[in-house]
Amino acid sequence: MTAAVTIEKFTSLTPSEFFYRNKEIAGFSNPSRALYQTVRELVENALDATDAHGILPVIKVSIKRDGGHEKDNIFSVTVEDNGIGIPPNHIPSAFGQLLYSSKYILRQTRGMFGLGAKMAVLYGQVTTGKPVEVISAPINSRKIYYFKLRIDIKNNKPIILEKAQYSKTNDWHGTIVKVYLEGDWSRSKSKIYEYLRRTAVIAPYAELVFSDPEGNIVYFERSTNKMPPPPREVKPHPYGVDLEMMKMMLQLTTAETLLDFLVKEFQCVGEITARKILAQAGLPTDANPHKLTMEDVEKLIRTIKKFKDIKPPRANHLSYLGEEIIETGLKAILRPEFVAAVTRKPSVYEGHAFIVEVGLAYGGGIKASDRPQLLRYANKIPLLYDEGSDVSFKIVNEEIDWNYYGISFPAPLVVLVHICSTKIPYKGVGKESIADVPEIEREIIAAIREVARKLKMYLSKKRKEMEEAEKAVTIAKYIPEVAQALAKIVDNVKPEDLESRLLALLNQKLKAFKIRSVDEVVVGIE
Repeated sequence: MTAAVTIEKFTSLTPSEFFYRNKEIAGFSNPSRALYQTVRELVENALDATDAHGILPVIKVSIKRDGGHEKDNIFSVTVEDNGIGIPPNHIPSAFGQLLYSSKYILRQTRGMFGLGAKMAVLYGQVTTGKPVEVISAPINSRKIYYFKLRIDIKNNKPIILEKAQYSKTNDWHGTIVKVYLEGDWSRSKSKIYEYLRRTAVIAPYAELVFSDPEGNIVYFERSTNKMPPPPREVKPHPYGVDLEMMKMMLQLTTAETLLDFLVKEFQCVGEITARKILAQAGLPTDANPHKLTMEDVEKLIRTIKKFKDIKPPRANHLSYLGEEIIETGLKAILRPEFVAAVTRKPSVYEGHAFIVEVGLAYGGGIKASDRPQLLRYANKIPLLYDEGSDVSFKIVNEEIDWNYYGISFPAPLVVLVHICSTKIPYKGVGKESIADVPEIEREIIAAIREVARKLKMYLSKKRKEMEEAEKAVTIAKYIPEVAQALAKIVDNVKPEDLESRLLALLNQKLKAFKIRSVDEVVVGIE
């Protein structure tokens, strides 16, 4: 007898079906993580809609229980911004079609995958059955648009349940998004508050208002009007292009010759460089880009990868913060006694430009801990999970000898690390930790050492001041006796007057060390 043969069935999944089945990949693994992730995704979109367009952000975040009973686990999350708004023809797909986004260009943005808000909508739809509500007023528009949407999971398309438009009666522009979802406030509370606090550190130019389900309202005030330079879209760099991307670019180009293609479609490639590349690849300059064989494309890619004379990519598509903004944010939220920051020059890995920034805060309102408190950011996004697997964690706790810089733990030390790039090497789709890329690791180490040297100088000066102050206290103890002795040999001078003058001279010396008086030192020592 012949054994029965089972016929395998082959089917395909749309992006929405895939992420419906694998919600944890995008950070929606459970009600606690989902509530945090929803706030994060909506706030990131709100900030991108404002600061990337030169608008000082005003972001309002609200989490409410749906039903009002304390045990209810259904919440509404509402985020409002004053950004550029979304044109009404794009709103349905922007919230109801996965992998549909305005971010698929070579320019730094907080989001990368076009999932974000759509995953929150999908998770909310699956757990509560309720649609997302979107209100948007595009900048310079006279209308306000309202949509109520669901996602057609099978076909990855938006379902419009309701839509309306109204005439504007004021000058408001921006977007309001309201998502209903199953959540766990008690478990996600600390993460959500920490996320907003770290957002306030990295974006001190933003005004953040948060209303939680317990009726508390927290306001993070704007502490500077200075904003980072908005990123600009740029062409790809030859070193960052692989075989498949090259094929797509060749198919889509309007250039009529291969020479024009290289000059027109890539940054840092001029006519002389393009001619050298084609000569080494053995390809004619006047070849039609649309008619290259697979063998020709492979030759071109191999030649580009080996070619050493292409300039590094420009970094004007990146939006770094700058030292002043980092220092302002650390001062405003942490209230330290010392703060320093550095923005490194642009560097490159695998053809992708990146910039590393590091801030360091010490003392003041910072609590002492057994190791440095690490604030990690990628493209201005706070990273709260998977800290132990992040490259910055390894560097801060293993590569840097803090004793050399005068720090012994427990100590009140905070280290901020920010990496901005169009290609952040995340370890997973959840985008919570950054891989150990040698070029990035090298830049982080150099930046931390630079700000740590500034802290070392500060602590050294502080110790010197304290030594002088302690000497002053010792001297001050003998001033009454010295005054009495001097009064005996100086005519018509009272001991009290001499004591007062001697103390005045001592305090004058202390002021050179930024110490107001001997009494202040005595209190400090006690």
